[in-house]
Amino acid sequence: MASTPNNRSSGGGMRPYINLFLILAGLGIGTIVILGGIGLITGEGTFLGPIWASILGFFEGLLTWLFDPNKIPVDAEIVHCSADSGCSIVHALLFSAVFLLAIITGFAYTTLLERRFIAFFQQRTGPNRVGPIGLLQPLADAIKLIFKEDIMPTQADRWVYLIAPILKAVPTLILLAVVPFGPDLLIPLADGRVFQVPLGLADLNIGVLWLLAITSISTYGVVLAGWASNSKYAMLGGLRSTAQMISYELSFGLTVAVPVMIVGSLALGDIIREQTYIWEWFVFQNPLAAAILLLALLAEVSRAPFDLPEAEQELTQGYMTEYSGMKFALFMMAEYLGMIGVSVVAASLYFGGYQDGFGIVDSIPILGPVVLIGKVVLLLIGMVWIRATLPRIRYDRLMALGWKVLLPLSLVAVSWTAISVLVGDLTGNPVVYGVVSGIFFVVVFVGGLIVLRRAGEPAEREELPEDDPIITGERRGPAYAGLLVLGGLLAIPFALWNFTLSVIDGLSNLAPGRGETETSDETAITPTEGASGGSD
Repeated sequence: MASTPNNRSSGGGMRPYINLFLILAGLGIGTIVILGGIGLITGEGTFLGPIWASILGFFEGLLTWLFDPNKIPVDAEIVHCSADSGCSIVHALLFSAVFLLAIITGFAYTTLLERRFIAFFQQRTGPNRVGPIGLLQPLADAIKLIFKEDIMPTQADRWVYLIAPILKAVPTLILLAVVPFGPDLLIPLADGRVFQVPLGLADLNIGVLWLLAITSISTYGVVLAGWASNSKYAMLGGLRSTAQMISYELSFGLTVAVPVMIVGSLALGDIIREQTYIWEWFVFQNPLAAAILLLALLAEVSRAPFDLPEAEQELTQGYMTEYSGMKFALFMMAEYLGMIGVSVVAASLYFGGYQDGFGIVDSIPILGPVVLIGKVVLLLIGMVWIRATLPRIRYDRLMALGWKVLLPLSLVAVSWTAISVLVGDLTGNPVVYGVVSGIFFVVVFVGGLIVLRRAGEPAEREELPEDDPIITGERRGPAYAGLLVLGGLLAIPFALWNFTLSVIDGLSNLAPGRGETETSDETAITPTEGASGGSD
């Protein structure tokens, strides 16, 4: 009798990788300990002493530069990187390369993060076979998409069909070009000069306008993909995306204006530097605007529950229906890059950006990117949580939420900040600004509770058109009785037509001077008529 194979546990496939990782880690740690012991034992008198001292000196200088920039000599010549042609070119190329590598890697592992967390929320295992605990799953997915067959519809517009994925993916990359990832670094050189290098590609003085402009470009990629595919499903997805993005961009633009009014600058660097401590984060100064911004950004990147443009139950895959291979991979990359991009924007505008909230980053600038990445990861987990929790809402309710709820509330949020800032500037006392802002918070909070309580009450049964007796003609109900009364009232003047005319003539004769005029006219006519009768 054939024996039944033993069922392996879900972690069995990871054991060789874990063992290999532990072996390599043990070898590395053992080598460091042995070299350190030899260096301490032999001291300066042997050939290993100078080598070990050089290694320690290098790492000591590196750690001092990274974590204690105040030790830089006071009399050192500080050169701004933007003022030096060589430094500006090297910084632009090097930062762009590192940024592109980091953002592409972040996109790949955002897919893994979503799959693992959704599996956690749904009590499943998730991808765990490719690499240690599934860490190489994004690489396997990339290889699979590279070798997938690339199919193009015969009736598609070729060039527009090819350009659409690029228009969707590239704006998300250049969106982050104006976001600072940390304070400026001071890099000492051997010649005594110190270069002040920004941790960002460009801090434009119109950075907020840049965000608004770039986020609108990706709409064209979706619309053109739906139109060029020559498919009804894709076309409907593109049209849905157009209406959705236009609707929610209004609320997005209004909530972006709140930090601009508070700071008085359109530069993202200035907005982030105004949020050094946690109580200065703008989310605590106007939580309504922060909540609207997060909802609008979810709708901008078409994430659940706002993923109507790619609703697979209705439109197969929406605007991506006719795409395959690497073009489909570009659309997927654009979606996850969009998640990262909007998380960076939300963190920079309302959650302090690279500021940790306690002033540590100002003393240790290298921690700025680490803090920002941590905030972005938390926001990404929140998006995944929302997708695993909430169902997709109906399209008409999605549009009603954007126009009837978020847009009026965003106007309230802008008025909240505008009045608070104006009163604070007129009085010259920041405490007054806080008091006025607190009053607005209480009013909005209490009003929201009242509205939500009324919305939670059981509503009366909605009258359907087929139940309306005015439409169906059935002789029942108060509506039919009211219609009979109205018809009877309208019929009375027509039934008494002659009587009504005589009454109107009598009323006209009662007008002043009307009867005398008619009598004089009759008197003037009578002799003429008599004379003519006599001659006859």
